[in-house]
Amino acid sequence: MTEAIRKNFASDNIAPVCPEVMHALNRVNHGSAAAYGQDEETAALEEQFRAAFEHDAWVFPVTTGTAANSLALSALVPPYGAVLCDQSAHITTDEGGAPEFFTHGAKLIGIPSNDGRMNPEDILAAIHLNREGGIQSSPLRALSVTQATEWGTVYTLPHLRAVTHVAREHGLAVHLDGARLGNAVAHLGCSLADITWRSGVDVLCFGGTKNGAMGAEAVVFFRKDLAEDFIRRIKRGGHLWSKQRYVSAQLRALLTNDLWLKHATQANAMAQRLVHGFQRHAGSNLPFETHGNEVFVVLPEPVVAGLEQAGYHFYRWATPPGVKGVLIRLVTSYATEAEDVDGLLAAL
Repeated sequence: MTEAIRKNFASDNIAPVCPEVMHALNRVNHGSAAAYGQDEETAALEEQFRAAFEHDAWVFPVTTGTAANSLALSALVPPYGAVLCDQSAHITTDEGGAPEFFTHGAKLIGIPSNDGRMNPEDILAAIHLNREGGIQSSPLRALSVTQATEWGTVYTLPHLRAVTHVAREHGLAVHLDGARLGNAVAHLGCSLADITWRSGVDVLCFGGTKNGAMGAEAVVFFRKDLAEDFIRRIKRGGHLWSKQRYVSAQLRALLTNDLWLKHATQANAMAQRLVHGFQRHAGSNLPFETHGNEVFVVLPEPVVAGLEQAGYHFYRWATPPGVKGVLIRLVTSYATEAEDVDGLLAAL
């Protein structure tokens, strides 16, 4: 690992492709194979997902999280409809209008929360307010939940089920943005089934790119009716790879022997190592609990500037009003090692 990468805590996207994924790409890189997802690798991937989730699943590999989320929502919401989500959700803050584009204009309605986790009561209030608007309001058709959240927190299973219960009770389909689902599972110690369909999720975007893949995500439907013609949405949206075996092979590598969980566990452990280090530093303030691999910490401006001058990379975040110092985000990955964390803490 190079010095620049060792000091880079800006995102888990900066990590290299893991050896197992590279091996899988080499494994399928010979001979010919049917195009557009008709290959044996993609068929085997769907069976692997069904085994991992202990449920029927209809699986569609794509290469970006933005495409996965946006295409999935387009299958749930009409152009005149609306999606309810947390105000910090990636779909509404970081995807450049792609969900609105792929749904042909559906509205995203963000509701506030303290730490990225919506409360059932707030969801219910938003549903009632939306329906009171009548024809003047875009009707809610889906709830999108981010797990783990953008603030590094994780919904407990009872909390998640309470949230999805409200949605389902009022006719909303449930979408789960699982770009960091592995980190949530590693934190909770639950199964993939427990955190998805057993908790009321209809469609999942399973993240691979942040967890060791080169570029691989999967849209996973747990209801066949929602998956009808989804492949045509992918094709129309320009995200159907002709050589799809290379995308499927990456996901298969992550699913084999629970490599995805091993990677997420390592990333979480390194995040906790960071947290423990910050807790020993008198000038630091941790505004959120750290459940996954994202650490948010408030530090004095001279300290933040000093870390930057020492070559460390991270994002400065909008510091809450009244808080002294600078809020920064540091993200660990499967490739982060103890000495990388200790080096930053030593520089601190």
